Amino acid sequence: MEYKNRYGDVFTFTKQEDGSVLWEGEFKHCRIGSSNDYKLAYQNYCKDSSSMGIPPMHIEEFKEAIHESVYDENDRYVGPSVIGKQYQNLVKSNPWISMVDPSGGPFINEHSKLDIFGEELKGLCVQLFEPIETGYKIITYGEFDHLADTKIIGGIINTTEK
Repeated sequence: MEYKNRYGDVFTFTKQEDGSVLWEGEFKHCRIGSSNDYKLAYQNYCKDSSSMGIPPMHIEEFKEAIHESVYDENDRYVGPSVIGKQYQNLVKSNPWISMVDPSGGPFINEHSKLDIFGEELKGLCVQLFEPIETGYKIITYGEFDHLADTKIIGGIINTTEK
């Protein structure tokens, strides 16, 4: 499958037998990045909240709160939020590439659905990227694979497994 970005650069997406996808093309002007790992920071926050008898905020709220800044009455930066001061040093970058953004697109990141690049990729999501000589090998997972990991799906017990 071919994808032509807004600058006319052509990228190809080729599904492999192992379920991965080769993403090939010209990546001369490209941003790559790794996502943040909030697990340790959030675990410590939850433990501290519990010890004070305060219910912890949801992880998504925590991710926002840890990056908030405090400003004075003149809108000058004072410093990080209380949550940020206490826990941001526990946030680490994951060691894998989780985002690739060639100039002109397409921007693809961890958990993106790949079906926008062709019907053959329907149901595949990005787990991570491995650099190869001609671009990236996208390691994928199935959109609904997480449902097979448990005997309880959406709160309903799967009675076909014993």
